[in-house]
Amino acid sequence: MKENSLTGYVYHKQLVSSQEIKTLIDKLLNSESYYFLRYSYGVSGVCMEFPVDRGEIEGQMFNAICELRWKKYKTGYEVLLLSKQEFKLDGFEKLVDNSREISWLICDHNAYWHELDEARYPRGFIFKGKNNQPIKREDISIKQRYFKDSATATVHFVALAINEK
Repeated sequence: MKENSLTGYVYHKQLVSSQEIKTLIDKLLNSESYYFLRYSYGVSGVCMEFPVDRGEIEGQMFNAICELRWKKYKTGYEVLLLSKQEFKLDGFEKLVDNSREISWLICDHNAYWHELDEARYPRGFIFKGKNNQPIKREDISIKQRYFKDSATATVHFVALAINEK
């Protein structure tokens, strides 16, 4: 599924709290949002519900419009927002290259899954729906969204996105 290039937006913010991440997620959330969290001991798998037991070192929330990524550092989290829609969020800045504003192009492609028992996921790779019930990976229509600098034609980010219904 290759689409024509569209305008994209990349924002970042440094050192936010765990509660600020939850607030951001609430602002960006829709009925087709998914999460993927990384802990020091494993990964959450792809989940429809945000886990109550926080403590991840990094994670992402994605839907048809955007992907929000966060990574933990000693004093807080660094956050990156990759979107096909423009946002005005407190404290977020557009990503620039040596003071040059980057004009982002996005292009969507099909996503291909790893095998569920692949060695890099020793506990297996799981997919959870509502109420943390297992779901089939085929039931989630996920694609990859490439963010390319229009001036250099370099792909800088590959985000997960949900196919719009």
